[in-house]
Amino acid sequence: MRVLLTNRSLDQRAGSELYLYELATRLLARGHSPVAFSPKLGRVAAALREATIPVVDDLGAIGEPPDLIHGQHHTAAMTALLHFPGVPAVFVCHGWKPWDEIPPRFPRILRYVAVDYTTRERLVSEQGIPPERVEVVLNFVDLDRFQPRPPLPAKPQRALVFSNQASERTFLPAVRQACGRFGIALDVAGVASGGPVERPEELLPRYDLVFAKGRAALEAMAVGAAVVLCDQAGAGPLVTSGDLDRLRPLNFGIRTLRDPVTADVLASRIERYDPADAAEVSRRIRAMVGIEEAVDRMTALYEEVLAEHRRQGNPPAEEESRAAAAYLRWLSPYVAEREGLGADLEAVRATATWRLRERLLGVGSLRRVYGWVRGVRR
Repeated sequence: MRVLLTNRSLDQRAGSELYLYELATRLLARGHSPVAFSPKLGRVAAALREATIPVVDDLGAIGEPPDLIHGQHHTAAMTALLHFPGVPAVFVCHGWKPWDEIPPRFPRILRYVAVDYTTRERLVSEQGIPPERVEVVLNFVDLDRFQPRPPLPAKPQRALVFSNQASERTFLPAVRQACGRFGIALDVAGVASGGPVERPEELLPRYDLVFAKGRAALEAMAVGAAVVLCDQAGAGPLVTSGDLDRLRPLNFGIRTLRDPVTADVLASRIERYDPADAAEVSRRIRAMVGIEEAVDRMTALYEEVLAEHRRQGNPPAEEESRAAAAYLRWLSPYVAEREGLGADLEAVRATATWRLRERLLGVGSLRRVYGWVRGVRR
């Protein structure tokens, strides 16, 4: 399969960027032909190119259309859908809160994927996506990269805050204070602290205790560290084997972060540190989060979508035009509010199928939107 994967940015090493990178490299290893598109390129784009995966910020540079679009973030996904008429798509939602994760409604998006059951609720209960169109494919870890560490010490000696949101202005001081009560040395890694991590598989095994959420927490558990769920949104529990079956479907994410991030709350989590139980958590996590199983599910979903598209054919052009018009109407109020959105809309305007504008401009209410989009500049 020739798969086009989209993302709002391919710059920082963050959640959806790394998801795309790991999925794309696995697709390539299996003999497929992934191509990545984003209006903002950077470190992750360079890593993809190093892996011999084509990366573009201009869809006009792609001379051969994809078989399928794997869409992440609505502006990038809709740009690809408008540029490549007749190509079906899967849209993946990675978060409960981010505006970029709002699912677009478009006739050729035949399946929506949630990375946990919280984001599934967003798709089905807030955005009206029919449940039969939604699949849950839980987050994964590259277990070849994240190898088990030696056994944990009886008491934690070194701790790491592993988060792109951690800084002195957010929740880092509370973690430092809590660790100080137990004499635990603390380090921090992530974008906000000025320490983005290029090779977390080499960093994480150095720590006994890790404060993280989501994908970062999964990686820390996979190497065998004890993990306290924690981020800017709140504090969760120390992950134990008894709670693992509840926390995994929630991706160790926002629904698990129910308490305030204070030194007292975090100290109560540290008190529950148990090296034997952490080893059991790691053993079970490694049995359930392998990347190959997740890629199996995604490629099976791609094939299902392609088969459905072959059976049904393309939606009527008028239906696609109305859907594109509705998306532009919805998008227009956000331009003045969201930094960087102008570049996204410029990418939409530059697509080959912006010729759809001729049909869209037949809808009187869209003349003003079109003129407004034309005025957007990087």
